[in-house]
Amino acid sequence: MEYTNNLPAAIRLPVTAIPETDFSHLDQLLAKIENRTAVIGVVGLGYVGLPLMLRFSYAGFRVLGFDIDADKVAKLNRGESYIEHIAAKSITDVLARDSRATCDFSLASEPDVLIICVPTPLNAYREPDLSFILNTADMLVPHMRRGQLLSLESTTYPGTTEEELLPRLEDRGFTVGEDVFLVFSPEREDPGNPTFKTRSIPKVVGGVTSACQKAGIALYAAAIDRVVPVSSTRAAELTKLLENIYRAVNIGLVNEMKIIADRMGIDIHEVINAAATKPFGFTPYYPGPGLGGHCIPIDPFYLTWKARQYGLHTRFIELAGEINNDMPRWVIGKVANTLNDRGRSIKGSRILVLGITYKKDVDDMRESPSVKLMEMLRDRGAELFYSDPHVPVFPRMREHHFEMESTALTRETIASMDLLLLATNHSAFDYEFIQKYAKALVDTRGVYLDPLPNVIKS
Repeated sequence: MEYTNNLPAAIRLPVTAIPETDFSHLDQLLAKIENRTAVIGVVGLGYVGLPLMLRFSYAGFRVLGFDIDADKVAKLNRGESYIEHIAAKSITDVLARDSRATCDFSLASEPDVLIICVPTPLNAYREPDLSFILNTADMLVPHMRRGQLLSLESTTYPGTTEEELLPRLEDRGFTVGEDVFLVFSPEREDPGNPTFKTRSIPKVVGGVTSACQKAGIALYAAAIDRVVPVSSTRAAELTKLLENIYRAVNIGLVNEMKIIADRMGIDIHEVINAAATKPFGFTPYYPGPGLGGHCIPIDPFYLTWKARQYGLHTRFIELAGEINNDMPRWVIGKVANTLNDRGRSIKGSRILVLGITYKKDVDDMRESPSVKLMEMLRDRGAELFYSDPHVPVFPRMREHHFEMESTALTRETIASMDLLLLATNHSAFDYEFIQKYAKALVDTRGVYLDPLPNVIKS
């Protein structure tokens, strides 16, 4: 059964799929959610947590945001935004509704709901790194009280909620499903997407018990247009992995097709656009310089790691990962060949990377393939520059470091470069102007569909 939020009192929607049980803590929580007196705590105020904080505030709840980054917290409490597609006015509107941000995790007893939205990266061995989830839980659980709902939204492998969060709550002396409630509801944010926002993206929810499920449905139905319950937290966890692995596998396929088409002298973008005219049985995916964003490059490895505990080898998923991970090397080979044809090597060449975020028209740098390309060019001795209207100064990153600022795309600057590498196809770029003055340009995004003498497609 699905639940929609097109009635004034979303909590009154039918929950016949869940056995009715008289839990006083549950009844109190449901009443608070229904009358909007529940306080919502959002933990981790990044590209997932901050939009969620705004959504619950707009839905009529007081929200307390938690983050370990004191700079982020200070900016929010001053009414400033640090994410490009979120306007400062949205922040000031939230503050006007008596919401705020804090670094003080001892305040975790204040909200009635705690929603964890922290990163789940991979370690050096491409294995799941749950340290952000576990450290966050260890900071929250000692301060939790009876009657609270804890929801995990961070993408992870099936079993995380029950294997990691449930024991921590039980060790605290809580009976989950009676004293406190535990759910998993995977985030589905798509930064910068003009069509789908937090409210309109359906919310999958799985609970540890039927009472947990009922609390989770009530929570998200109060702020999200459509709630989709599943039978367990494990099913909800696997749902998110399937969504992203589906994309990773299809991107791996089209990246391999790009290499084949290139060897055959065929434009893969022309082929994809032609195939996309079929009104059934084909969904277009497009090749690029590698995978970016927090989800698609990482999530498949969460499942492959967990599958090994069941004696399974996910050959198909891992093959797609190998192909996608090899794409930056393929692009660097194109750069080297292009320069070689002009009597130059990468070493000593002036190379400007166009676009360094992981996708067009956002300021999100997470797992950006552009950064990997920059590191490979730097390691090969290139004199490196970048231009990105969304990233005026190269940001602090956990694994990557460049002391650089975005270069203005003037006629003189473009003409002074030995090669331009189009890595992210931002709408703000004047592509005709760039092509006109570039000595050589490697296009990884299929922007230039017509054959041009100075443009090499990669």
